[in-house]
Amino acid sequence: MAMDAHEIERMIKAALPDATVEIKDLAGDGDHYAATVVSAAFKGKTRVQQHQMVYAALQGNMGGVLHALALTTVTPDI
Repeated sequence: MAMDAHEIERMIKAALPDATVEIKDLAGDGDHYAATVVSAAFKGKTRVQQHQMVYAALQGNMGGVLHALALTTVTPDI
């Protein structure tokens, strides 16, 4: 069972309301995605902490319903 890109975006935005999220289906199979997440909530956090915030937003779906997610996290240029 695959996870829809819109559901991934919805979950990330629910946890990080200010986030801009761009999702690409890398293989066309609904299992392999790349996501770029831009959020002010990442400010002062290490890259690992930023990624952990996104994985937490996915509520345990990573590695299960969502097989692979190439993740890029950045803070907005303000």
